[in-house]
Amino acid sequence: MKLSRYKHDSPFSYTLGATLSYELLKTSPELIRRIFLRPNIQFGDDLTRILNDFHQHQKEVIESNKAFNILNAKDNCLLIAEFTKPSTPLSYDQDQPHIVLINPSDAGNLGTIIRTAVAFNFYNIAIITPAVDPYHPKTIRASMGAIFHLNIKLFERFDDYLQSGANSRALYSFMLNPNAQTLESTTQPTGNYSLIFGNEASGLPPEFAQKTKPIYIPQSSNVDSLNLSIAVGIALHHFNNQS
Repeated sequence: MKLSRYKHDSPFSYTLGATLSYELLKTSPELIRRIFLRPNIQFGDDLTRILNDFHQHQKEVIESNKAFNILNAKDNCLLIAEFTKPSTPLSYDQDQPHIVLINPSDAGNLGTIIRTAVAFNFYNIAIITPAVDPYHPKTIRASMGAIFHLNIKLFERFDDYLQSGANSRALYSFMLNPNAQTLESTTQPTGNYSLIFGNEASGLPPEFAQKTKPIYIPQSSNVDSLNLSIAVGIALHHFNNQS
């Protein structure tokens, strides 16, 4: 079976590292196609246990330096899992809030947001394209494997997201706007809701102030804005504490 560098349009991706690969095994073993192991390495107890679990799930383990070279894995990466990208539709159930990201462009930010989302019990992320690839190995690594615990759906337009079943939800957009209320004064709605965040560089377009309820996070005037992943983390902590 041929192995090639990761491509956005490929149906497959890779977890670079034993910890990430094991997280995938625990959550979605059916997605794993094969395992690559770096040859001639010393097996510690943790790696031995992980490999035993892969064998118990009848996953093919291949020793191959070539795989690590092709995928640009670092020297401390001892194991790689190749997996089929999942199709994970969003849940629109009553108790399932959504995070909506408009054109996120940084893999590190997106991975951190995914990890933070799972930490605060948010399990649905809608991404409006163009956007960074959520299943790029860099994004997966930044998520520390949390990506396998939630649903991610890509939409070409925000209106497409609304028409998918979200048009009756309470919509909160995080942006600087004269009519925006502070995060501290915002209480969680009784029904379904979505928290909307803009691109790292440009934020949200002004029209979101008319489509949604704008919110801002008070901050010092000594900086222009918060990092996107930090802003999302503050917002999720606030809403999670009210649930």
